[in-house]
Amino acid sequence: MPQSSTSPKPFLQNKYTCFNGSGSARTEQPIYTTRAHVFQIDPTTKKNWVPASKQAVTVSYFYDSTRNSYRIISVDGSKVIINSTITPNMTFTKTSQKFGQWADSRANTVFGLGFASEQQLAKFSEKFQEVKDAAKIARESQEKVETMSNHSQESGRETPSSNQASSLNGTDDEKIFHVGPEAAVLKTENERLKSAVEQRQGLLS
Repeated sequence: MPQSSTSPKPFLQNKYTCFNGSGSARTEQPIYTTRAHVFQIDPTTKKNWVPASKQAVTVSYFYDSTRNSYRIISVDGSKVIINSTITPNMTFTKTSQKFGQWADSRANTVFGLGFASEQQLAKFSEKFQEVKDAAKIARESQEKVETMSNHSQESGRETPSSNQASSLNGTDDEKIFHVGPEAAVLKTENERLKSAVEQRQGLLS
C-alpha cells in the first residue's frame, strides 16, 4: 500500500514531461499534489458537468523555473485531462463543501474538482491563491524588465543622432584641427604681402 501513495507522482511527472516536450523532468517540478475527481463544463450547454476522470486522480501544481510559470496538471492513464496555466486573472471558487472550480480562457473551458474532504478542498484553494499571487509577481517582474529593455533600445536609437550632429558640427578638437591650417596660411600670406610692400617702398626710395 505505501507504494501506491507515492507512485503517482513520478508517473505524473514523466507523463507530463513527454506531453510538454521539454525532454527533461528538471524544468518543471510538482510543488503540491492532491487527489480529486476531475470534471469539465459541457461545451454545448455550458451548464452541466462532464466527468473527465472515471475515478479520483492525481492533481498537481507544477512550477516551471525556466519560464517562471505555474500550471495545474492532471493525467488519467495516458490522457492529460488538465493542463491549465495559472494567471493573475483566474479565480478558484468553492461551490460546495467539497467542490471547487475555475475558468481557463486559454483552454476555453471550466474545470471542476470534487474532493474527498473539506480539508483537501481548503488546502487546494489556499494553494491556488498562493500560485496566483506568485504568477502576478512574475508577470509584473517580466513587464518591468521589458520596460527597461524598451528604454534601453530607445536611448540606443538616440545615440547615433547625437553622434551625427557632433560629426556634422565637429568637435572642439576637430574645429581646432581644421581652423589651424587656415590661420597659418593667412599668416604666411600676410607676411608675404608685408615683405613685398617693404621691397616696393625700398625701390621707390
